[in-house]
Amino acid sequence: MIDHNPHLVVPEGTRVVTRAEVRGRDGRVLQPKGALGMVVETPVDSTHAYRVQFPDGSVAALMRREFTVRIQYQTEDIEAALPEPDLYEYIIYRCVVGSRAYGLSHSASDTDYRGIYLPPAELHWSLTGVPEQIEYPETEEAYWELQKFLILALKANPNILECLYSPLVELATPTAQELLAQRERFLSKLIYQTYNGYVMGQFKKLEQDLRAQGQIKWKHAMHLIRLLISGVTALKEGYILVQQDAYRDALLTIRRAEMPWEEVNAWRLELHREFDEAYATTRLPERPDYGWANGFLVRARQSMVRDCSERLHHDKE
Repeated sequence: MIDHNPHLVVPEGTRVVTRAEVRGRDGRVLQPKGALGMVVETPVDSTHAYRVQFPDGSVAALMRREFTVRIQYQTEDIEAALPEPDLYEYIIYRCVVGSRAYGLSHSASDTDYRGIYLPPAELHWSLTGVPEQIEYPETEEAYWELQKFLILALKANPNILECLYSPLVELATPTAQELLAQRERFLSKLIYQTYNGYVMGQFKKLEQDLRAQGQIKWKHAMHLIRLLISGVTALKEGYILVQQDAYRDALLTIRRAEMPWEEVNAWRLELHREFDEAYATTRLPERPDYGWANGFLVRARQSMVRDCSERLHHDKE
């Protein structure tokens, strides 16, 4: 059995299960494999021993590899007993994001893929359920389960909205095409808060770098400006600007550190003013179309129920 995040320190009070017999210095078995205990003292890091107390009152020093957290112990056998499905075959939408989609790539740029997967009904009904996100690091791919994707889009998550408006679409099933045709339903005034939140977080990091190291990460400065431009465009024009053709030269100048920070910061402040003005005058609704998104999800789920029924009928024949 393999714990999730095995390097994280397990806090006091956590119930754990021993992976092997606990023996005393004389070799005598003090606790059997599978014994339940509770962490009563944690080490400073995962390279030192924990003190674990057992129901009989005895206490043993155990390394992290010698026990598993009880909650994980109870579910791992279920996951191990059931075959892990290949979820890649259920991808309904795949697009390119990042620098290549922005038109800001160079020869060494990665090609990042993002999208949506829609698992069949029987996986939703199974004991293990389905993950909210699947990742394939070796190919720079990540996909959200449809419900998770829709919720993030309704919350105006910038990364998700960029997926919906990416100019580089590699796969779109009829279900995904319906979603793309209605993507403006996800745009609302919430963009003002979420985009500002991302920008403020990035700006704080830039300031910290400037104080600590005397210089900033210019790539991050470029993306701060890019995101503000996209936010302003969304509120003014009603779409998410992904490909930055009109601003490409200026943005690349920032990334090459050829624009002084003072000038970059002045541009940032001007864009913030534009963002505030756009928010006051935007024609976007206060909130996205929750009803349409819910109906779309239900229809998509129903289509996978039909697929499941057809497969079961075919298997019986």
